[in-house]
Amino acid sequence: MSKKLRKIIVDGKEITIQTYDKEDYISLTDMAKSQLQDVVIIKWLSLKNTIEYLGEWELLYNPDFNYTEFGI
Repeated sequence: MSKKLRKIIVDGKEITIQTYDKEDYISLTDMAKSQLQDVVIIKWLSLKNTIEYLGEWELLYNPDFNYTEFGI
């Protein structure tokens, strides 16, 4: 399990890429900050599809997750 951080420059903005177990993960936060700062993140987090995705992810990886309460 090796972690490796590196940065790339896209349109003059620095974006972090983290490699974990031979998989690359791009920082969505860095990408959003390069545009409209926190507005992009807030809007993304409020989308129905994002909320459903987060609920499904928690259901898969969090054994203590209360799916019923999440739905409320």
